[in-house]
Amino acid sequence: MTAGQNFATLIRKRRRQMDLTQGEVARRIGASIGYITLLESGRRHPSEKVISKLANVLGLDQRELFFCANPSTERLMSEQQRAEGRSVWDEFRADERLHKLHDITEQEMRTLSQVALMGEVRSPRDFVFILNTIRHALGK
Repeated sequence: MTAGQNFATLIRKRRRQMDLTQGEVARRIGASIGYITLLESGRRHPSEKVISKLANVLGLDQRELFFCANPSTERLMSEQQRAEGRSVWDEFRADERLHKLHDITEQEMRTLSQVALMGEVRSPRDFVFILNTIRHALGK
């Protein structure tokens, strides 16, 4: 799945969870239904302004949505933090907002701490991917 598809999947899933039509989202952010369709299919990349509006309408964290749409930006920031001495695990462990966004339990944090001991993880979001893979395997 490409970065655009991750973003597309996230906004489509959240829109459906909120029981909103593409037309309702389009009206609320001041865009066309066709544009929302293109965003949800991963064929268009949103501007920062659109990301901000979507975050507000869909009740998502603006920063997380921005990084979802622009994963290379997060990688660059993460690389700089690691250069300053923070490990990826330390970044992930300290990111309470990310924990809340993905409903990560204490037991899941303990499991992920064991994963961190297994080797180098590239970014904090990789821990979310690993957790979602575990959850899927367990039927959660």
